[in-house]
Amino acid sequence: MKTRKKQKNPTKQKSIRKKVRITALLLTGFLLLGILSVALLNLYVITKADDYIVTAEEAKKIGADCIIVLGALVYGDDELSDILEHRVMTAVSLYKDGVSDRILMSGDNSRESYNEVRAMKLYAVSKGVEADDVFMDKAGFSTYETMYRAKEIYKAQRVIIVTQEFHISRAIYLARSLGLEAYGVTSDLGKYKSESYNNLRELAARVKAVYSAVVQPEPKYLGDAIPISGKGSDTHDEGDKQIFKEQPTDT
Repeated sequence: MKTRKKQKNPTKQKSIRKKVRITALLLTGFLLLGILSVALLNLYVITKADDYIVTAEEAKKIGADCIIVLGALVYGDDELSDILEHRVMTAVSLYKDGVSDRILMSGDNSRESYNEVRAMKLYAVSKGVEADDVFMDKAGFSTYETMYRAKEIYKAQRVIIVTQEFHISRAIYLARSLGLEAYGVTSDLGKYKSESYNNLRELAARVKAVYSAVVQPEPKYLGDAIPISGKGSDTHDEGDKQIFKEQPTDT
């Protein structure tokens, strides 16, 4: 006895194909919308900051309370990565040119074995900056937290931010969204191996910056006020007091 093959239902197949096409179109639409949103938010941050990126010469006329240096990778024995070294070098140059008589080093010191700000200050002091003119913000775990703390803890109002071009727009945007009169000087003194990665990462970071600017969450740590008009030694712990008691300078 022959078994009859089950015939396919053309109507049902057509319905399935239609659902697949609709799903594909919806997913494509959401993807394009996401890409467009990221692009627009990036453009928004860049545009908002663009007018406040200045040259070193222009920075002299601003009368800044301090120069803010944003932290980056530090290796063992307080060796600065090339990105961080260029930031500190630029800040030292601005300091010596009279842009401001205070430098706020802000970075990560979340564990005893890793201290960005100490390495940054050691470098600056070795280049001729007075130790008491350099403040250490050890809880600058993000660009947003640095700017929040610069205003609330260090009582800065008008600042010059030093960082690379890929980062400068976000830093200025966040600072100004928090009420700082912020300007930026770029510190691109060479090519960086991580340049492509940094640019790609910044696309997402700028989107997050818009959220932070709107919500304005408190940083992980705040604490007592340490006015930038005071002495950098006010930010020292016991270990720092020993380290910065006497440092040779390279002038």
